[in-house]
Amino acid sequence: MAPRGTVPSVWVLGAARRRQLSRIVREHAEGALGYPGLMSVGAIVLAAGRGERFGGAVPKAFVPIAGKPMLLHALAAIAATPAIDFIVPVVARTELPRLEDLATALAEIRGIRSAVAGGAERQDSVMAGLAALPAETELVAVHDAARPLVGPAAVTRVVDAARVSGAAILAVPARDTIKRVRGGRILGTPLRSECYAAQTPQVFRVDLLREALEKAAADGFRGTDDSELVERIGVPVDWVSGETSNFKVTDGDDLAAAERWLSARRADAQEAIA
Repeated sequence: MAPRGTVPSVWVLGAARRRQLSRIVREHAEGALGYPGLMSVGAIVLAAGRGERFGGAVPKAFVPIAGKPMLLHALAAIAATPAIDFIVPVVARTELPRLEDLATALAEIRGIRSAVAGGAERQDSVMAGLAALPAETELVAVHDAARPLVGPAAVTRVVDAARVSGAAILAVPARDTIKRVRGGRILGTPLRSECYAAQTPQVFRVDLLREALEKAAADGFRGTDDSELVERIGVPVDWVSGETSNFKVTDGDDLAAAERWLSARRADAQEAIA
């Protein structure tokens, strides 16, 4: 496996390939007939992870929040964005039967497609989701089911950015000072002004993400997000402002926080109606 933090793999592509990738992004940024809005956008919602840090007998994506599985909240959040045309859930093969009990709720989600089985690693699951997208899909938004609170405005921002650049993610500025560490020793302190926490969805041209996944597989490289893989093939990735509510549910405290956010949103909605 290639060590994390190394960069030579980017330059192995050579200047010619990097120029070609940049040209592809520029040519496709205008979309069909010069109108970016005509680009077909699919979404992959990843729910195949084991959730080892979360614990419990029920897989994290199926743990209820406000009476509904986390996965349903994430799918509904993505579907609430008009820019998304269709959505493919990716779950562990052993958990596919759980979706049968959610068939009625899933059928009410706009653009939902049949779920597919994920793989042993995140990158395997993304590849499985890509294979299930309609052939006409030009942009793909990759989202973690463990981020059930993303808002439609944030999803729209990142999709719009990717229409132009070919690759964009949501991110929020780091609030704390970040330290690079190894073992018990601090190696350095990057500028906090340059540190951002990546969120999902992350949106890419389908061909770019597929190439990035294939290269990572050939190199035996495992990244922590999809942007890292696209960066490795020399493609610039833009960022747009994320949301503080779009946090990743990783433990019981996060679950309780998600419950509070949803309760507050329901109260606001009811107050707006009254």
